[in-house]
Amino acid sequence: MHKSLDRRLVPAPAARRHGRLWPRAQATALLLFFGAFASAITGAHAARAYPSRTFSLSDSGRLHLTSKHKFTLNEQGSASGTISGPIYIHLNIVSTNHVTAEVNIYPGGGSITGSASANYRSAGSAATFNGTMYIVRGSGSYSHARGSGLSFTGTIQRINDNVTVHVSGRMSA
Repeated sequence: MHKSLDRRLVPAPAARRHGRLWPRAQATALLLFFGAFASAITGAHAARAYPSRTFSLSDSGRLHLTSKHKFTLNEQGSASGTISGPIYIHLNIVSTNHVTAEVNIYPGGGSITGSASANYRSAGSAATFNGTMYIVRGSGSYSHARGSGLSFTGTIQRINDNVTVHVSGRMSA
């Protein structure tokens, strides 16, 4: 190694004698220790990779109107099929031939939220919709839920605004 580099790496004798290096070394050691400690703690709670399972989803829901605001129907009911549990839908009638929806289902151990867009057709006492849905997010045991291009169909009873809905397709969780 070159002599001038050696001098830069070795502290001057005065600095060693007056203890100026010791506080720096202590601070560095403490920072390293706490950094390793923090990383061990967060590592214990870090997200783990779980193998996802892909399956055919086929769920139906029967919902009743809980509230209505302009052209948005807020519905709740129960879903049955591949994934069962309470289901909530905010169905937005965008135009005379188009609806959008936010779908929330709460199976045991988590939740799944989907977003849907569908063609809408009113005929007499019922209106029907037919479109697609994708999974926006999941929580709990469904935190890795994924799915797109899911079939989203249903009917709206115009007399009481009750909704039946059917969602099917391939998804993973």
